[in-house]
Amino acid sequence: MVKIRIKDVEFSYNSVPTLKNVSLDIKKAEVVCIIGPNGAGKTTLLKCINKILEPQAGCILIDGKDLKDLSGIEIAKRIGYVSQTAQYTFPTTVFDVILMGRKPHFGWRVRKVDIEKVLEIVDIMGLEDLAMKGFDELSGGQRQKVLIARALAQDPEVLLLDEPTSNLDIKHQLEVMELIKKLVKERGISAVIAIHDLNLASMYADKVVVLHKGKIFAVGKPEEIITSEIIRNVYGVEVEIVLKHGKPFVVPIKPIL
Repeated sequence: MVKIRIKDVEFSYNSVPTLKNVSLDIKKAEVVCIIGPNGAGKTTLLKCINKILEPQAGCILIDGKDLKDLSGIEIAKRIGYVSQTAQYTFPTTVFDVILMGRKPHFGWRVRKVDIEKVLEIVDIMGLEDLAMKGFDELSGGQRQKVLIARALAQDPEVLLLDEPTSNLDIKHQLEVMELIKKLVKERGISAVIAIHDLNLASMYADKVVVLHKGKIFAVGKPEEIITSEIIRNVYGVEVEIVLKHGKPFVVPIKPIL
């Protein structure tokens, strides 16, 4: 079942094309990893899906409904967005940060059901020991979990994550990706992840999308997409592909000069 349909989307910053004729289907309960070099349009595409940016051409549908016809609150109830951690500082508790995710549902007055939802998310995310700590006191990995928890408090059908593993050590990278995979499986949401780490994309994606110069270069399963030829053409790097547990892993060799 198609959850989000992106049809012929184009977007430009100051007349400089960033997305060019992008079309893509995202299914329900699917992890989609978007890869590509810096400036390929990954973040811009996520922002278009969340209506932070509005495409100059084409359209984006969620359950067959055009985003243009949905209000900001309606979108916030259906799509959770986690930007890069470095942009966030909150001088408040973890509990209150997660409670912010309920804003589309309660307006100006917090209800009992909203508190219960936050407590449920705190339990699911294993954040009980951190709930009353200040957000600014947390490590990078802890902050990322809290920001994902805040998005989950929206009760989203789609979760958009922009570089959720950036600036994290390898343990926290794996914890975050395992958590996303678990949430997709158990809650039936769709996750769209812009990510630089090709090996994490290979390990956790159901579908990999390669963006290159604003266009979709390739779409498919990790074993179809994480190939030496595609990486050479898109990134300009020679690599060796090693298969482990049925997944391709990238070993960089040298840049193509």
